[in-house]
Amino acid sequence: MKILLAHILISNLFVAVFSVFYSIDTYAQTISDEVIDSEYASDHVVDYTAGYFNKFQPNNALDMLEQVPGFVLDDVNNNRGYSASAGNVLIDGRRPGSKEDSLAALLGRIPASQVDRIELIRGQVSGVDLRGHTIVANIVLVNNSPATVRWEAGMRRNTIVDRLLFRGNVSLSDTWNGIEFNLGASGDRSSTGEHSPENVFNGANQLIERRLDDSTERGIKSNFNLNASSLFGITLLQLNSRLSINTEKEPKDSVRTPLVIGIDPRTEKFFDDRKDTEFEIGINAERLITPKLLGKTIFLYGIEDDSEVSSQTRFNVLDEQTFFRIGNSDSREQEAIGRIELSWTGLDSHTIQVNVEGAYNSLDSELFQTEDDGSGSVEVIVPGANTRVEEYRGDFLLRDSWAFDQLELDYGIGAEVSTIKQTGDENLDRNFFFLKPHGLATWTPKQDLQFQARLAREVSQLNFEDFVSASNFQDNDLALGNPNLRPDTTWILEASHERRFNQNSVIKLTAFHHWISDVLDLLPITTTFEAPGNIGDGRRWGVILESTLPLEWAGLSGAKLNIKARWQDSTVVDPITGSNRRLSGRKGFGGNPYISFNGENKYAVILDYRQDFQEAKVAWGMNIGTRSKRTVFNVNETDIYDEGIALNTFIETTRWLGLKMQLIGENLTDLSQVRERTIYTGERNLSPVDITEVSQEFEGIRVTLAMSGSF
Repeated sequence: MKILLAHILISNLFVAVFSVFYSIDTYAQTISDEVIDSEYASDHVVDYTAGYFNKFQPNNALDMLEQVPGFVLDDVNNNRGYSASAGNVLIDGRRPGSKEDSLAALLGRIPASQVDRIELIRGQVSGVDLRGHTIVANIVLVNNSPATVRWEAGMRRNTIVDRLLFRGNVSLSDTWNGIEFNLGASGDRSSTGEHSPENVFNGANQLIERRLDDSTERGIKSNFNLNASSLFGITLLQLNSRLSINTEKEPKDSVRTPLVIGIDPRTEKFFDDRKDTEFEIGINAERLITPKLLGKTIFLYGIEDDSEVSSQTRFNVLDEQTFFRIGNSDSREQEAIGRIELSWTGLDSHTIQVNVEGAYNSLDSELFQTEDDGSGSVEVIVPGANTRVEEYRGDFLLRDSWAFDQLELDYGIGAEVSTIKQTGDENLDRNFFFLKPHGLATWTPKQDLQFQARLAREVSQLNFEDFVSASNFQDNDLALGNPNLRPDTTWILEASHERRFNQNSVIKLTAFHHWISDVLDLLPITTTFEAPGNIGDGRRWGVILESTLPLEWAGLSGAKLNIKARWQDSTVVDPITGSNRRLSGRKGFGGNPYISFNGENKYAVILDYRQDFQEAKVAWGMNIGTRSKRTVFNVNETDIYDEGIALNTFIETTRWLGLKMQLIGENLTDLSQVRERTIYTGERNLSPVDITEVSQEFEGIRVTLAMSGSF
């Protein structure tokens, strides 16, 4: 299958390269009436009207955005702070004033009938803050649109679980007393499962135990949102709010059959019961202070409460309990952000911007754990699990956008100062200061040809969970926290070339090199334990290909292929062996049935095929994704994750009653996600192998029937 995928990729790369040289004869044509001049009046902007998307039968703004050639939604918002979490989508020229309400969810609530056009902004244009992105999409909405209710309902069947998943959402977009608002709610009755056979080998590679793990995860997820905006005089006020309540229960049975004489079979039963409640509110105010000075203030507050009860029970061959342990953990995260943005256009061909942001973040974590081996319950002290982490952070940015002829420059300098304080099991105060210069040069000799070069220093945002210790019952391991973490910093150098042939066809190639200081990885604490820590300097480099190719030349009317491929390498000095190795990946898999594009591995490839039969109002397509193995380097073990190839497909129609009906098949290959865990008797690679655990995780084929519409 991987060989077939490689052939598909190579053949389409050939088509892409061929198209570049053949474009004068084959594709040289004026952008159609469906692509119009942008209000920014720049070759950096390609503008797609609503009519361009009719052939794709869109139901909401997300459906439309997914069909914009050369654009991939960046919906990652895990960073703390407002500017660091900005995605690559604007709505009416403004970023959504929310962090936790994902862009996909927000766009999914906007009916397609309310979208006037989508502007693809490639490079710096006046008045647009790219926030580190080289390309953003601006969703321009229709003025004075009528009240619209948008709804969606669906059910899903997973081949390895015994109940149906139901999900639905509804939203109302309307205007009341001059206030435009969107009110929505969604619910998800989740049901997933895993079937995982596992073999355990000793240091001589002899099979010593077979395991069979089966688990199910069932939960209820509900979300409520209110977004509103209105003009008060010449001041635009916006309100964004979200409430999310999630509950999950996950029992897991692990039947373990030793093949060594004298060791009896046993059964391990794990159970996780989780509840998560999130609330976020944001208020923005924007106005023209003078004809050439635009001001904006942002306030955002979010709180998240998590509680989890995890247990492990062991039974012998007679079904008698021989061991029990349980952990009760509670955490509360809070974030408050205040931000001021000023944009001045008083100089010809210049836009000068000043941003000032202050933020407060905190995490309170508690863990109470006991275990009983038959002699009575005993409290287990997990060092660093009961703690409070606080951060006070200030961020400043001064930048200038300078446009002349076909070249535009965006350059500036930022500064970040922060204080992190930890109390409880650990007591420590630390102060940090970082300078963050950046520069972006964009040369656009014509709208269908563009070159970009970017140099910037970025500072990572520390994950507070890395400060806190936790137990991992299933791996029989302890994940220690580290109060001495410092953010890693990265000098990023990127160069890209983009070529567009018409409104449907684009190819973009980006080369990058990262110089990383204070790499965040797993740092040895003892010969058997590690914690997140800074292990020194490292590098990462590679290339990314992004392309949208119409397939009319192959006789496939209405068909197109989106390609996204990445190859990269990296290096860092291993703190255990002292030798160079790749950067460590993250534990866990990438989210079956979809393959995550990012990660510390050699390559990742995602192919999206879609074919629209416009007259019949029918479309179908498939998604194929794969990426190479990832390795996690612990002090006394290595974890290697291999996700295989994921195949998903769909067919949809809007032929009846204006409703969109979809039949979606996910993980049709029922891919085997393989984890190879090698545990050493001492330090990794410097000691003999103790055992190797090889598990295969199957999550089942999923079939979804969904309907959506608006009125």
